[in-house]
Amino acid sequence: MHATVHLLRNSDFPPLRRRALRTLQVNLGYRCNQTCQHCHVNAGPHRTEALDADNAALVIQLLRKGGISTLDLTGGAPELNPHFRDIVMQARAAGMRVIDRCNLSILFEAGQQDLAGFLAEQRVDVTASLPCYTEDNVDAQRGNGVFQKSIQALQWLNRLGYGAPGSGLALDLVYNPLGAHLPPAQDALESDYKRLLGERFGIVFNRLLTIANMPIQRFGSMLVSKGQFDAYMTLLRASHRDDNLDGVMCRDTVSVDWQGYLHDCDFNQMLGLPLSIKPQSDARMHLRDLLAAPDALTDQPITVAAHCYGCTAGQGSSCGGALRSSPQSVAA
Repeated sequence: MHATVHLLRNSDFPPLRRRALRTLQVNLGYRCNQTCQHCHVNAGPHRTEALDADNAALVIQLLRKGGISTLDLTGGAPELNPHFRDIVMQARAAGMRVIDRCNLSILFEAGQQDLAGFLAEQRVDVTASLPCYTEDNVDAQRGNGVFQKSIQALQWLNRLGYGAPGSGLALDLVYNPLGAHLPPAQDALESDYKRLLGERFGIVFNRLLTIANMPIQRFGSMLVSKGQFDAYMTLLRASHRDDNLDGVMCRDTVSVDWQGYLHDCDFNQMLGLPLSIKPQSDARMHLRDLLAAPDALTDQPITVAAHCYGCTAGQGSSCGGALRSSPQSVAA
């Protein structure tokens, strides 16, 4: 695995500062039932890192303090963490919107047979990875047989009401490019997804979120191995748009790693770039620090590096998809 953090640290990316914290994104661990080519977490079946009971309790305490409106659960496959369901139930009881970043095939893993019903019962928003609407492309990214399992999982979620108008059960899909290029226009691609998945499989969903691949971890290592890293970074920089800066997720989101430490975003977490309110300090902020001073992050500088151009290139990219509804299409 080729590390890329040393290639990204020196950057002229514009400085950013935080607004009030609205979304807590918690990485429950790096274990996953899939090993995806584009994964910026380097997740897989053999990873053992997982949020423990003590840090899960701190997450719940923080949510109960108020101010945070959304809990965004990610991984790996977040559902494999033994505390996943308790965190969901406690957050929903506290009135939080909860997002489960689901890889879909997890619904068919041993011990997860009732997962879809649990998500519907708790009225959890499902943000599901489906990097293409064709079997060959999905299996190339995610492994043989994943496409068929994904389709079956989406049909299962549809039967429970997910994606249906007026149900209140949100089902969003996530698209990642297969290679070293930017996502196409989100609106147009969403129309294609809805038409083709509807015609072929009877599937309905709410939104398609297009997310740029980040030059870190598994995808970054692949770029280095293929000699494409510099060209991809050139593409990201050349496609930067200042008007995307206001909408990037790090402005009002904090990422929590499996040990309870805070990062400005999930990508910084994977690069080992900690959040710190003390410039030039190596001290790392923990959930305990945020509990003691919930407003400590407001107006603080955000740690940026060259990979941040992945969020501001072209139509922009965040965990909520494109930042602009009428993007310029850019291809490598």
